[in-house]
Amino acid sequence: TGDAVHAEVSGEPESRPAGGALHLVRRLREAPGAVLRIAVARDLWQTAGQAVLRGADLPAGEEDDVRSAFLEVVQQSLGQLAATLGRRLGREVNWDEADAGTVPEESGDWAEVVVTAGEEPWGKAWVSATPEFIQEGGKGDAAGETAQAEPEEAPQRRRPMLDLLMEVELPVGVTFGRTQLRLKDAIKLTSGSIVELNRSIIEPVEVIVNNCVIARGEVVVVEGNYGVRIQEIVSREERLRTLF
Repeated sequence: TGDAVHAEVSGEPESRPAGGALHLVRRLREAPGAVLRIAVARDLWQTAGQAVLRGADLPAGEEDDVRSAFLEVVQQSLGQLAATLGRRLGREVNWDEADAGTVPEESGDWAEVVVTAGEEPWGKAWVSATPEFIQEGGKGDAAGETAQAEPEEAPQRRRPMLDLLMEVELPVGVTFGRTQLRLKDAIKLTSGSIVELNRSIIEPVEVIVNNCVIARGEVVVVEGNYGVRIQEIVSREERLRTLF
C-alpha cells in the first residue's frame, strides 16, 4: 500500500469477535493448556489479503486466494511470536493448530485490536489467551530476564505489524537438481553409487527459502564453506504463487 500498517489495542471493554470473523486457534506444543485465539473481522482479512496480492502484481478476484495470502501473513507473524517466546524461555517454542471447539469460550478475555494503514482503517481483530499461555510467556521474567528482555522487546511492540515480519528467521537451502528413482533402484544404492540429476554443471543452482525457490545462482567457496553467488531473482509473482 505504501503506508505503514499499525495494530493498536482499542481498550474497548468487554469486546467480543464480530459474527462471521475468521478464527484461528494455536496451542503451544510444550504446554498444551497454553492457547492463543485470534479472530479476524472479514473486512480486515479481505483488505489485508488483497493488499498482499496487489503487492505481488497478482489478481485479487478469488476469495480463496485472498484468504490464503492473509493466512500466510498471519503464519509468519506467529512464527515471529514463537521465536520471541523462545528467546525469553531459552528453548525452542512450537505451535500446534487446535480445534476451536476444544477451547472453552471463557478461557480468556478478548482484547480488541484496530488495524490501520496510514490514515485508512482496515478493520478489527480480537486476541484472547488462556491463563496458561500468559503464565508460560512470563516464565522468562520469573527467571530474572525482565531487565534484559524488556529493552529489546519494547521497541518491537511499537513497530508496525508488517515490519515485525522482517525479523522472522526462515530456513534457507540450495538444490543442485532433482531426479526420480524406482524403488528397486533406490534399495540398490551403496557407497560409491552415482545418482544423475536433471541439471548440467553449467546450469545455476536454486536457492530455496521456506520451501519456495526465490533465486538462482552459481556455487562459490567462502572461507572454506559453500556459498551461492546470486545471478537471478525469481519474480515476486512466481514466488507468491508457490504459497498457494
